Amino acid sequence: MSLYTWLKTATVGAAVVLATASATTANAAPAPAAEPSASSAAAVVTLRYDDSRAGGWEAAIAAGVASWNANVDNVKLVEAAPGTRAEIVIVATTGWPQATLGPVRPGRQVRVELGSQAVSQGYDKTRIAAHELGHSLGLPDTKPGPCSQLMSGSSAGTACLNAIPNATEQARVESAYANGAASRFVTDGRTLVDAP
Repeated sequence: MSLYTWLKTATVGAAVVLATASATTANAAPAPAAEPSASSAAAVVTLRYDDSRAGGWEAAIAAGVASWNANVDNVKLVEAAPGTRAEIVIVATTGWPQATLGPVRPGRQVRVELGSQAVSQGYDKTRIAAHELGHSLGLPDTKPGPCSQLMSGSSAGTACLNAIPNATEQARVESAYANGAASRFVTDGRTLVDAP
């Protein structure tokens, strides 16, 4: 047998073995999920926030941002570099928490006011921060509502510590920023005050 014939036969045999092994493996267990493509990664809308005027709220803001980033896939909140324009401007105030109703678009701007009046009455800072960020992402209040609804805000009472959006709230934000399409939505622009 010539070397060429031997190599050709060996290659065909190896291909048959690999195909059989692949078929057996495919029948034995499902294939792992495909990695996201570059185009789906590009669809993520990045929104920058500036909390440089929100002294005393840094930990609550970081926890609220982390909650949203962990629970939605197609929009991510990142801290703006000093001196750069942010889509979400966060400030500390003495009044009741309030925010501009989004969904904010890249290049546009909304304002979040984290009011100490709510904290002095016993409301949780992290829940307040996550709730107000929810307004920036386009979610209105759902008052009255249970503690399991982040957007129920103060109506859930001071004992409520939930800072995680529920499945419905997550889905609404995902829809507002689907396929990077936040530019199709107009920021509502109303200021929502979260007093009880």
